[in-house]
Amino acid sequence: MKYAAIDIGSNAVRLLIADIIENNESVSFKKNTLIRVPLRLGDDAFLQQHISDRKATDLVKTMVAFRNLMDVYKVTDYIAFATSAMREAKNGQDIVRTIKEQADLDLEIVSGQKEAKIIYSNHAEQSIDKSKNYLYIDVGGGSTELSLFSEGKLLGSRSFNIGTIRILDNQDKEETWNEMREFVREHTKQFKVVYGIGTGGNINKLYKLSEEKNNAPLTFIKLKSLYSYLNSFSLKDRINVLGINQDRADVIIPACEIFISVMKWSNMKSIYVPSLGLVDGIIQLLIEKNFQKIG
Repeated sequence: MKYAAIDIGSNAVRLLIADIIENNESVSFKKNTLIRVPLRLGDDAFLQQHISDRKATDLVKTMVAFRNLMDVYKVTDYIAFATSAMREAKNGQDIVRTIKEQADLDLEIVSGQKEAKIIYSNHAEQSIDKSKNYLYIDVGGGSTELSLFSEGKLLGSRSFNIGTIRILDNQDKEETWNEMREFVREHTKQFKVVYGIGTGGNINKLYKLSEEKNNAPLTFIKLKSLYSYLNSFSLKDRINVLGINQDRADVIIPACEIFISVMKWSNMKSIYVPSLGLVDGIIQLLIEKNFQKIG
């Protein structure tokens, strides 16, 4: 059995096809195929509040390709979500209808709050040590989702309109930064130690660049030195010398700035990077939906 997850983000569009594994009472999944297409919908959405005809056409073509792949892989169920860029685009719902007509895919534009919930539904903290205090930090192109857990209980969750594409386009607002800082300080001040769980493509890339071994967390000091190192290269050299993909080489700098800020505000010394994202959370949702029905 295979499930599929589609995430239409502000920087890239992703399709994850996963094999569903039933083992006695438990159900898990194994990633089979992950495809990422860097469409950068956020450039249009955050500057014009409208996705251009060219990008809309590229998105529809991508969805048709995803639909064909899902058919070939014989996917039995799927969920397709769109996040920050499509939330802000005034023609978002028109594009949703076109995708339904041309790709036969049902697409939902989700709220920031729902996006945060899907991300933490991965329950990464349980595979580390769920008795500790964790702040989930998911940095996307258009928004940052923060969720605080203590001893497995959710204490607070919020989405902020601060993201890598938004920062590059100078569309981030000082008041939003202040709101995010206050949220972090208010929700973490009662704890002596807070650990981070970082999700999204940028933190995964930073973790690879750090060369940490055996799933060890990335320390605040190491992240700061990585930021200085990456910032010492021009954009061109980050691509040609460091070999970072063109669509990652610019956004990785503002991503570092967001992670460093949140870690500083919460006095966080280290962050776990479990290679999870929205698509993993979507597969988890599909498992819960389909297997709760059976159970």
